[in-house]
Amino acid sequence: MKVLFVTPPYHCGVVEVAGRWIPLQFVYLAGAARAAGHECEIFDAMSVMAGHEEIARRIDASRPDVVAISAITATFPDALEVTRAAKARGAVTVMGGVHPTFMYGEFLPERSVDYVVLGEGERTLPELLDCLAAKDDPRRVPGLAFLNGLGPVRTATRPRLAEVDGLAMAWDLLDWAPYTYYVKPGSRLGAVSSSRGCSFECAFCSQTQFWERSWRARDPRCVVDEIAHLRERYGVDVVLLTDEYPTSDRARWEAFLDLLVERDLGVDLLMETRVQDIVRDRAILGKYRKAGVVHVYVGIEATDQATLDLVNKEMSVDESKLALELLDAHDLISETSFVLGFPNETPGHVKETLALAKAYDPDFAHFLAIAPWPYAQMWSELEPHVATRDYRRYNLIDPVVKPVEMTLGEIDDAIVDCYRSFYMEKGMRVLRMPPGHRRDYLLRSMKLIMGSSFVRKKMAGRLMPEDVRKMLGSLPG
Repeated sequence: MKVLFVTPPYHCGVVEVAGRWIPLQFVYLAGAARAAGHECEIFDAMSVMAGHEEIARRIDASRPDVVAISAITATFPDALEVTRAAKARGAVTVMGGVHPTFMYGEFLPERSVDYVVLGEGERTLPELLDCLAAKDDPRRVPGLAFLNGLGPVRTATRPRLAEVDGLAMAWDLLDWAPYTYYVKPGSRLGAVSSSRGCSFECAFCSQTQFWERSWRARDPRCVVDEIAHLRERYGVDVVLLTDEYPTSDRARWEAFLDLLVERDLGVDLLMETRVQDIVRDRAILGKYRKAGVVHVYVGIEATDQATLDLVNKEMSVDESKLALELLDAHDLISETSFVLGFPNETPGHVKETLALAKAYDPDFAHFLAIAPWPYAQMWSELEPHVATRDYRRYNLIDPVVKPVEMTLGEIDDAIVDCYRSFYMEKGMRVLRMPPGHRRDYLLRSMKLIMGSSFVRKKMAGRLMPEDVRKMLGSLPG
């Protein structure tokens, strides 16, 4: 079979502010399909800013037997539109990802998606392709959902991969030109997964549901070898660790850092982890920096303990502030987010969140609207307050949940005001920093954030204060 993998052409602004990101899931899936003898192509429509017409032309040119696409909730409507175009051209359509895994019953009756791959696809997809090539019965393939007779059916549950090292990777199928980290001009941005899943149970998180609270780690040597390969073969000098939780096993994580220090690959690392692990690792944060880690995202989400407890974050407010202080002390760029718009949100609480965000003083703060994933643990609590089922808006940017005491417009205004106020003060302080790498990194990043399509869209119809306009003009390019 010939398979064309396509990313949905969805853009909400904030995700694309810092760079163009590799569709790592397709590197794995195309690698697995090709290893099974199938012909594969990857068209990253999102990164090359291609629209639906260009995707249709690519399908016409490639003439694939199968079009495969992955979706999260916000990208799902555009993913569905791609499958409609593919079906109109006679291709079999396959969809995977978080949203389709849980919501297949909602859209399979439309008949634009033939098969849904549930959960991990490295075994399921090649078996499905073999089945289609042989005109065999898809009910024999575990890990699928499809329409059969009067309604959707799912096949036997496929166990998670026992081993996540040694999987085939189709790096060569990527057009590498778009992948760069804007904060580092001229860079080539890669992505590596060192583990899969997360063992925690945050109530709002989609990954908790998708991985069923499991966590599986790769051998640190294999991960470092993969980074070295990307460096040597493709010139990658910035790597995003895509893991939800790379630091879960302290001994394994330190071994990974030690190998990076030993190999000295000349690669900057961007990563995400939990507040508790930064506090836990206070004695080895120097190794983070020596290993090439430059930017660390920690999910704080809320500045009051009641909200943290509500979403099962399993951490304390005091730990959050300490983690940010530790990152700053070791010259690691810190980034975090604060979630607004819960049903009990009030204007007073928004002001408190902004004030505490400034007191915490991360290098970068994001003020996000709670997204009510329809399969997450919190859905039952949020559903009575959900104002729209337009999944494109479930992007953490557009308010979807209406608080009892605020309108959606007021939450939207609050998010814009939080960004504006936080970065005005932060920007003025950074401008006064002595020249050097940290100052340049922060200024470039702030200009990207404040000049992003997300902020410009949010500012539409609002007067930009003169002090903000002046600050943007003073930031270097």
